[in-house]
Amino acid sequence: MARWRPPAKRSSPYITPAGEQALKDELKSLWLQRRQEVVPALRAAAAEGDRSENAEYIYRKKQLGEIDRRVRYLSKRLDEVEVVHSKPSRKDRVFFGATVNLVDESGLERCYRIVGADETSAARGWISVDSPMARALLGREVDDEIAVDLPEGRVELVVTDISYP
Repeated sequence: MARWRPPAKRSSPYITPAGEQALKDELKSLWLQRRQEVVPALRAAAAEGDRSENAEYIYRKKQLGEIDRRVRYLSKRLDEVEVVHSKPSRKDRVFFGATVNLVDESGLERCYRIVGADETSAARGWISVDSPMARALLGREVDDEIAVDLPEGRVELVVTDISYP
């Protein structure tokens, strides 16, 4: 029996122009390349006979379902996102799209860029505008101190630099 979970909170619709282009490229790649490879393979597997014990057929059908699910999500998401083209008038404060350098009490430096929920990347230091860290940073200036609850505990940080690409 499955456990019911309430629907996830909707993420912010904001996205950078590069993030929008990445979503469009992924949608195009899924539709024109991956799906075009899977459908003929599924058709060939279905032609082999008994589908209930045909591992290739089951695998391809699942693969096609995952591709179609992602295509539906991307199509809907691209309709609802708001692309933020302009930089803020006040570049001395943290807003969407900002790259923020921080230092903690031990001297460890961190660098984050505030982006849309669809373009986050931990490896690149890109955090969602909906994340606790980004919410704590929004509206702050250089030399402002913030306190954020992270998985490793409460951390106090100081904003050292704000820039916009």
